[in-house]
Amino acid sequence: MKEIITTPESRFENLPGYDFSPNYLEVEEGLRLHYLDEGPADGPIALLLHGEPSWSYLYRKMIPTLVENNFRAIAPDLIGFGKSDKLVKKEAYSYQAHMQWMTTFVEQLDLKDITLFCQDWGGLLGLRLATEKPERFAAIVASNTSLPTGQIAMPESFMKWREFSQNSPDFEAGKVLNMATVQDLSPEVIAAYNAPFPSEDYKAGSRIFPMLVPVDADDPESKNNQVAWKKLMQWEKPFLTLFADSDPIMKGAEIPMQQMIPGAKGQDHQILHAGHFIQEEKGEELAELIVAFYQKNFDKTH
Repeated sequence: MKEIITTPESRFENLPGYDFSPNYLEVEEGLRLHYLDEGPADGPIALLLHGEPSWSYLYRKMIPTLVENNFRAIAPDLIGFGKSDKLVKKEAYSYQAHMQWMTTFVEQLDLKDITLFCQDWGGLLGLRLATEKPERFAAIVASNTSLPTGQIAMPESFMKWREFSQNSPDFEAGKVLNMATVQDLSPEVIAAYNAPFPSEDYKAGSRIFPMLVPVDADDPESKNNQVAWKKLMQWEKPFLTLFADSDPIMKGAEIPMQQMIPGAKGQDHQILHAGHFIQEEKGEELAELIVAFYQKNFDKTH
């Protein structure tokens, strides 16, 4: 049996700007995934996928704007993050396990006509998910993310981050987010990002994530991502990139997407003044751009 722990609910009390109702779903026997589900049940679905080491708190500024525009905004916490269950052992996590959990999540909720917004690991999972279940996805918005195939060397900044994640004695999510934003975060917001991780026991999922990124061409997930890229190169549905100008790891990753994905042609791609965690600094603006993107590509009756 996998050893599972859950962050005490008291850690999440009175977080600034996070006044949403919790929802839970079992994605594997005994393993619960937490998600936010806001807005009209019959509205167009915006699926908001976070990355490392954040959680659905990252979407607190985007959700109200999406809901005001009649979207059903769904933001899951990946297993190992946020209010979702956490596995104690690092080896219990894999790229494929995360893919399976997210696939189960989307299928159990029977989500269709999804507009995907994915950042960081949200893209490594979401872009794969969209190519594996294209019938469920209507459009994609990629932000500060990529789908690495191990064929191009990762930037030095990423390799340093990988090393830090494994060797830093003080691996605090809030500190990581603060380092990767242009504006300094308030102590209250830093504490909110730390909330899911009361001790080192809870950090296996966040610590191992950088090691799961395929950096070598012989990684089996590199092969799976190459297959996904072939499908993305035939992706005719609307595809938008919203990237940041101050993200050293992801800078320029939008260019191959714009050049190689047919659905990216003629879309209003943007570069915003922000760091890696663009939702934290430009949340309201991102939500407005998603709404405009949706309205441009789908009529109101879609």
